[in-house]
Amino acid sequence: MHDTPSETLPTVAGVILGLVAGATYAMYSWSAHRLMNRGVGRAAAMGAVFGLGGIALMPVLLLTGAPLIASAQPMMVGIYMALVPMFLGYLLFGYGLTRVTPSAATTLTLAEPAIAALLAVVIVGERLPAIGWAGLAGICASLLVLSLAPATQARAAEPPRSRELPISQEA
Repeated sequence: MHDTPSETLPTVAGVILGLVAGATYAMYSWSAHRLMNRGVGRAAAMGAVFGLGGIALMPVLLLTGAPLIASAQPMMVGIYMALVPMFLGYLLFGYGLTRVTPSAATTLTLAEPAIAALLAVVIVGERLPAIGWAGLAGICASLLVLSLAPATQARAAEPPRSRELPISQEA
């Protein structure tokens, strides 16, 4: 049984859009970190990068945002989502970028969807297909590698220790 182009197109488009989203998120993290390393304050760097991203998304809002302002309830949900999880989350993310590399911070954000999926299974009773569990395993593996990498890099950067015993200075 072969998929028709009308069945395959949404999947291909979803994969492409997912790759674009991942690339832009990495670019966002890298840009904010780079600005902070050049002396721009954390809030200013995060605000500038986030603001530019918001401006880039305005055409999408104009094309698809009518339901958001159709009544008070979706508008309040949108305002809540913008202020609480997004603003607070990115404020904390910016703080993290001052402490770790952009690649480490971005990889650590993978824990969020994994935890959300696990909570959906445990609390709501969702059922994950095998590919979902495989994805969770991949996320856990990447976080494990990331957590072990700094120790490995630190050891590799250390100068080799001499095996000679120190010469004692006897008077």
